[in-house]
Amino acid sequence: MYEQVLQLLTDRNFKRIREIFIDMNEADVASLLQRFHDDHEADKRDLIVLFRLLNKDIAADVFAYMDSDMQMMLINAFTDKELQEVIDDLYVDDTVDIIEEMPANVVSRILASADSETRKQINQILKYPKDSAGSVMTTEYVYLRKDYTVREALDWIRHIGVVKETVYTLYVTENRVLIGVLSLLDLITADEADRIEDIMETNIISVSTLEDRELVASKMAKYDFAAMPVVDKDMRLVGIITYDDAMDVIEEETTEDFSKMAAVAPSEDSYFKTSVMKHAKNRIMWLLVLMLSATLTGAVVNKYQSAFAAVPVLVSFLSMLSGTGGNCGSQTSTLVIRGMALGEINMRDFFKVLFKELRVAVVCGIILSIVNAGRIILVYHNDTSVNCYKLAFTVSGAILLTVILSKLIAAMLPMAAKKLKLDPAIMAAPLITTIVDTCSTLMFFALATVVFDIK
Repeated sequence: MYEQVLQLLTDRNFKRIREIFIDMNEADVASLLQRFHDDHEADKRDLIVLFRLLNKDIAADVFAYMDSDMQMMLINAFTDKELQEVIDDLYVDDTVDIIEEMPANVVSRILASADSETRKQINQILKYPKDSAGSVMTTEYVYLRKDYTVREALDWIRHIGVVKETVYTLYVTENRVLIGVLSLLDLITADEADRIEDIMETNIISVSTLEDRELVASKMAKYDFAAMPVVDKDMRLVGIITYDDAMDVIEEETTEDFSKMAAVAPSEDSYFKTSVMKHAKNRIMWLLVLMLSATLTGAVVNKYQSAFAAVPVLVSFLSMLSGTGGNCGSQTSTLVIRGMALGEINMRDFFKVLFKELRVAVVCGIILSIVNAGRIILVYHNDTSVNCYKLAFTVSGAILLTVILSKLIAAMLPMAAKKLKLDPAIMAAPLITTIVDTCSTLMFFALATVVFDIK
């Protein structure tokens, strides 16, 4: 498709390009324009030409799907009239998303192009904290009065529904207070003479404006909502959060958690749009912390140099022991962090989680120890420089202790972070591996000193 449109653009066959755009989904059009933007050989003026070829009914939707760099380039190229047309057709929450990514001079142009009512709604959303429900809501919802008949409600929806973000969930208010909800299906299957108060659901599930947006997304998934009402402390309806915004929240939070679990500072930019220096900056702090903390492992090794001298073969098992402990800890921390994110694991489950991981660790540790002991005896039974049975007992014993320790630490740290109101994801594999490295090395050499009677 990209090559076809590029050729049509070269031939100046604008009529055919318009026909192609009409048959495409808005998100696909945005992806196509993104390729023109990302293609270093393409003339960026062609992107502006292509956008101006879009039908005005879909131009704003396509604009909302674009990334911030492309949006900013187009805004700078727009006339004031073109910018006003796009802003007028955008949903308020999409406009807020764009504003949050733009520099001050571009924000000023956007706000200047918006009408007074839109500016008021934008400012209302912008006043809420970044990660709150209020920051991702839209004020464009359909509200009904309880004394409406079904016929009156349908007429009202036909009148205002075209400019609302969703009409599938309807909200009944009285003096702005949310008193009921109903779906469009409830409405169209009811008798036209029925009153809204007789068919609405009064057992309302809502969220507050200051509630964490990640929890809101989880609630929407739990109750299978297409939209979630957002209320203030007086139960007044101030907005709704739609499923597409909830999906964006889940994607952002998941990306952030993955970054933290890999000991990388989260970045809002995509991989290729993040500069080399920013990538390095996002990674170097954790790398420095982990490198310096590894000094403890070095100190342990230095303390037990006599064990190396007496049984040199011990050093060959250090990396295996370290890797086993790190892998065990990584498995546990991943499952615990995921369980906490999904609400399956709470702080009251602390000891239950520890007991379960202890049992898992014992089972895994015994299996690994038995296999390892057999391996060592098989490899070293003819080696006269070391007692293969003592070596097998030492290494296998250290493996069992390391597996138990790593799984307990990996279960405790994320929950401890949650208790301290920190993100559990920061207590992930790299940090756990570093802690387990030091502890497993200490246990290994302490055990070797006893078994081999090293003075």
